Amino acid sequence: MKDLIRRLQPDCFDDIIALVALFRPGPLQSGMVDDFVARKHGQAEIEYLHPALESILKPTYGVILYQEQVMQIAQVLAGYTLGEADLLRRAMGKKKPAEMAEHRSGFVDGATSRGVDRRRATHIFDLMEKFAGYGFNKSHSAAYALLSYQTAWLKTHHPAAFMAAVLSADMDSTDKVVNFVEESRALGLSIEPPHVNQCFYRFSVADERSVRYGLGAIKGAGEAALEGVIEERSRNGPYRDLFDFTRRIDQKRVNRRVVEALVRAGALDGLGPSRASLMLTLTDALLAAEQLARDSSTGQNDMFGSALTGGGVESRFESGTEWPEEERLAGEKETLGLYLTGHPITRFESELGKITSSRLSELRSSRGQTRTVAGLVAGLRTINTRGGRMAIATLDDRSARVDVRVYSELFTRCREMLVKDRLLVVEGEVEDDEFSGECTVIASAIHELAAIRERRARHILIALDGDSADDAVADTLRAAIEPYRAGSTRICIDYRRIDARARLALSEAWAVRPADDLIDRLRAVAGTGHVRIEY
Repeated sequence: MKDLIRRLQPDCFDDIIALVALFRPGPLQSGMVDDFVARKHGQAEIEYLHPALESILKPTYGVILYQEQVMQIAQVLAGYTLGEADLLRRAMGKKKPAEMAEHRSGFVDGATSRGVDRRRATHIFDLMEKFAGYGFNKSHSAAYALLSYQTAWLKTHHPAAFMAAVLSADMDSTDKVVNFVEESRALGLSIEPPHVNQCFYRFSVADERSVRYGLGAIKGAGEAALEGVIEERSRNGPYRDLFDFTRRIDQKRVNRRVVEALVRAGALDGLGPSRASLMLTLTDALLAAEQLARDSSTGQNDMFGSALTGGGVESRFESGTEWPEEERLAGEKETLGLYLTGHPITRFESELGKITSSRLSELRSSRGQTRTVAGLVAGLRTINTRGGRMAIATLDDRSARVDVRVYSELFTRCREMLVKDRLLVVEGEVEDDEFSGECTVIASAIHELAAIRERRARHILIALDGDSADDAVADTLRAAIEPYRAGSTRICIDYRRIDARARLALSEAWAVRPADDLIDRLRAVAGTGHVRIEY
């Protein structure tokens, strides 16, 4: 449809009505669409079957496109009544030979009696019969066109409000929400993460360029529970912290499972030191709220009541190391269906830059040339073809999404790797997809990052500042490396001091398998920016 719109370049409402009627298998396969577009742009002569039909066929450049046009032609040329013309329309649609023979005779006789040459009348009926098989009801097409125009106008001039409405309409379908969030980002809109103090059950407009996430799109949180949370906030103001939240909610409607889903989705961020701390403290907060509720129902107050009612005593949170980005994003994917506040590929981007030939957003057609790209598998579908079973995997590297075609032979070898959310490195040629207008990669090889490292990594470089390179650090590094020995990738230690710098290459006995877990362990010891893989 996008390709047809680009070709037709509609400049009036009649063209939009025609687009809907043209974009169907019959017109597309018959060549009618190409003829219509050529006539629209003056590349083909507009011919009318008879001078009397110009007013009927002028909006469609002389092409019989709608069922109503068939009826009008019968009325104008052959003197049919409106009822008779509708019977002709039905007969043409059903393609019943006996009925058509009867109508042919009646049409030709009627046209001849009104001064139309018999041969021309027969020719016009033959064309009507041909196009009636492709004809669409214009009244239907006009209704679709009006909705198309209205929604296109809203999406163009009020994108935040439009996308908030679209997201809300399909918020029960995680797959649709994910697609619409991607569409929103493509429009330059920001999607604000869900939060119990700002968001509503449905998606809403934050400002002209941003949309607030709808709490109702969080998996594991029901409508009744969330409406209760929002109603309480409306009555008594924002929630101050986790203890205030658990005290004010109705635990019969908002149970532990719902609160845990809200924490993982990020909807309680700011109500405690971190998501990890919120989760660790949740049991105490729920128990304290239950105790307060019991005491209130019996008219009792304890000496710690003020801690839960905002009386100046700080709520006590369990301390805990904040979740690593991978765990935080996994929680978002579990509850929202997508990565909202980051992307798992971010921590690999520097390394992937040394392996790949371009980002997905930079791909251009490269027939005869092999390109290497990488991304997370964001979507996957398999298709049965004459050549066997193949797959189309959608890769996402945060810059763009691109489809990768994996034909049967390669699919058979690599099918275990083709799993959603797995990071893959793909080699292949890049082609333009005529259907979508975007690039498509025709895969010739697929690898996991660990396999690429095993083959191509020269060494792992660990940078240590002079002040931190003590025996304890050395022992910790040794313990981290030990389980991954017996590999082929050497390790180098880069000592840095104010007055000197030295590099030490560990012996081959300390060569390792460069697995993700090892890299994470080394970064936990030396720091995220102090460990890198050299290719």
